[in-house]
Amino acid sequence: MPEDMDQTRQSASASESRRGCPVGRRRWAIAEGYIPSWSHGPEPQLASHEAACFLNAGAEDAQVEITVYFENREPAGPYRVRVPAGRTLHALFHELDYPEPIPRDTGYASVIESDVSIVVQHTRLDSR
Repeated sequence: MPEDMDQTRQSASASESRRGCPVGRRRWAIAEGYIPSWSHGPEPQLASHEAACFLNAGAEDAQVEITVYFENREPAGPYRVRVPAGRTLHALFHELDYPEPIPRDTGYASVIESDVSIVVQHTRLDSR
């Protein structure tokens, strides 16, 4: 076996052992969400927003789909994001615009599904 192939294989093996077993789950639910139509303070620093913060501690990129549910209408989505292996990503709900923008001043919930295990945390900045 060529020396450079052996080093590549050793490097990949070391990386996998540092990450250990998968962290997280493949399906998450956030039962609460709301994006106000206005904020108080300088933008973008104090713009009101909601985010899904993703951690992909695994060795493969995560293909993530977000479906948003409402009280009085059909769900929206799926919104698709990619979280690279060994990285984090903060998806701001007010920036999700395909297949449609998420409406302001409307309560919602979301289901997040990934093809690999990830960790999800919901965060909010409400500066009204």
